[in-house]
Amino acid sequence: MADTSIPEGVVTACLDALDRANARVSKHFPGELLRRQPVHTVYGGAHLFKADSAQKLGAVALRTLQEYAPDGPALGDAVALDHDLAARIYPRVVDKLTREPIEDFRIDFEDGFGHRPDEEEDRFAQAAADEVAAGLSAGTLPPAIGIRIKPLSEELKRRSLRTFDLFLTRTLERTGGALPPNFVVTLPKITAPEQVSAFASACDAFEYWRNLPAGTLQFELMIETTQSIFAEDGSVAVPQLLAGGRGRVVAAHFGTYDYTAACSITAAHQTMLHPVCDFAKHVMQVALAGTGIWLSDGATNIMPVGPHRAAPGGALSQPQRDQNTRAVHRAWRLHAEHVRHSLVTGFYQGWDLHPAQLPTRYAAVYAFFLEGLDAASERLRNFVHKAAQATLAGGVFDDAATGQGLLNYFLRSMNCGAISEQEAVDMSGLTLDELRGRSFVKILKNRAG
Repeated sequence: MADTSIPEGVVTACLDALDRANARVSKHFPGELLRRQPVHTVYGGAHLFKADSAQKLGAVALRTLQEYAPDGPALGDAVALDHDLAARIYPRVVDKLTREPIEDFRIDFEDGFGHRPDEEEDRFAQAAADEVAAGLSAGTLPPAIGIRIKPLSEELKRRSLRTFDLFLTRTLERTGGALPPNFVVTLPKITAPEQVSAFASACDAFEYWRNLPAGTLQFELMIETTQSIFAEDGSVAVPQLLAGGRGRVVAAHFGTYDYTAACSITAAHQTMLHPVCDFAKHVMQVALAGTGIWLSDGATNIMPVGPHRAAPGGALSQPQRDQNTRAVHRAWRLHAEHVRHSLVTGFYQGWDLHPAQLPTRYAAVYAFFLEGLDAASERLRNFVHKAAQATLAGGVFDDAATGQGLLNYFLRSMNCGAISEQEAVDMSGLTLDELRGRSFVKILKNRAG
């Protein structure tokens, strides 16, 4: 055995001192969640929500696609995609809009609902709960759903928690005690960590009084105020907000327009591509990297809607139809540009505000993943092959993080519908069980064994 200089007892003492620190890091930074992250959240006013809203919005999206981009080349021209890539994407977008047009929906009691008399908000909170219960029974809800309540500001805090309580109480009464799968509450316009702590306490109280298992209620943070980026003492606020959630926080959503307004950006320049947005989102990324908290970008507020509508029983003129097409295509191209910017910068989820944005959401997402698929496939095959060889020869594979990143690329591609499970198997060189296992390290260990 080779000689060493440091006595074993000293080595043990040095390493034992790390036990607590390593355990703390493992607890706070568990890595990416082994769950499917939606590619978007669709927001809609609570007064408009129905049990079959997802299907109705999908039908509108499909009609819009067929009217303004009836085939792949037309879609490519509209959003600046290569025609071959657009032709490959087009049937996948149609299938997605037909099969699962919305991945996540937020019933909005905040900006999309507005300020209404208390009696009216009470009524809509219960009516929306009735629709959720009906959708859960009929199987028409999207894979994930939730509500956005009003802020816990001084003037709205009581109204906010009342809506939260009314909606959940009515939902549980109508469903026999069940919440929809992947249910989440969105907490907006946070200005102090105490607001997050107070909401976590409200969740504790609701679970106690309704006999729900502890931790049932989860919520996401809206990062849309300057105080949610930096605290009053100059420290980064995001970790403080996360700590205030006491394990209930599952996502952080960036609010483009409130944040840019808070930074005194004029309305004409309040866009997702503004540098102040990238700065805030970089802070979010660094603060939340490795925590398992999902990140979501904001929304494009230019809607793909033409300026002309035909009168009942009438028809538009050709110039009017042309103007509508140009307006929709401009908005589509802007939306696709915003979605791609989010994806390139590591935000794999964003907001959609109108059903006509769904075609470009999926077109941009699919294009992003398919453009890099061949290179990712080659790299992943190479990593798996070399790692297996090295392990069998007694070597150590030290680039598992890169391999996991490539595996995650395939998982995201597969989960969003950009590629099928069979395509993922064929291109990755992995089995379906290996892909579903979601762990590159386990793949290497099993193949080496």
